[in-house]
Amino acid sequence: MTTGRTSAAPRPTAGALRLIEASTTRPTTVDLSDYARQMTAHCPYLAPSLRAGLTTWTVYRAAGDAEAVQAELFHAGVQAAEWLRPLLNRPHGLLRCENIVLLGEVPGSRHRDLLAWPHWVLKNLYGPVGVMFGKFYAGQEEVTAAGHRIPAAPASFLPVRAAVRLRDPRFLRATPDLAAALAAAADDGRDVFEHIPTEWTEIRTWARHLLPPAKPSPCSLDRSASSPTRSS
Repeated sequence: MTTGRTSAAPRPTAGALRLIEASTTRPTTVDLSDYARQMTAHCPYLAPSLRAGLTTWTVYRAAGDAEAVQAELFHAGVQAAEWLRPLLNRPHGLLRCENIVLLGEVPGSRHRDLLAWPHWVLKNLYGPVGVMFGKFYAGQEEVTAAGHRIPAAPASFLPVRAAVRLRDPRFLRATPDLAAALAAAADDGRDVFEHIPTEWTEIRTWARHLLPPAKPSPCSLDRSASSPTRSS
């Protein structure tokens, strides 16, 4: 498994996420079974993935400040993506999905804020090699582009799976460059960190330049907002 240069980079944030449950199909610290079954109505790949035992959950609890938790969520995402990459071209590879679950609270920060930057960075790093990242927030109902309600997640999490090149770019209409990269994705075995820094704060600065231009609004005209939530 190739883990890029992050494996060698210093990580002063290590410990900001405590592993509660290693990758499992049936986590016990949070009940996700009913939610997963409900979500099969919205994802055509989820039901066969669940039947084959290929949807897994790794559960973490926040144990640091916001910056450190973001950094560790990013590292957890990298580990999940690099674990998946060699498996995606094997039988049933398209059905594999690893989910990074976040429990616990960080004073002054919502889960939405904690997940937003890691999600944005990971999407940009791994979209071109065919790995798709999503994000769901505990207790928040979503609505699809077709107007269908998606059930509220019982916990916040980042799903990591194979990109569906004919379908997933439609979810990225707000970020056309990223949608185009995903549509043309091919994993040539590259080190996705070859041309970017290794420290989280520097990686986040790099990813900030990938944000699409902000749409002017009465509330904010600042493109350097602290979170990329609006564009992800």
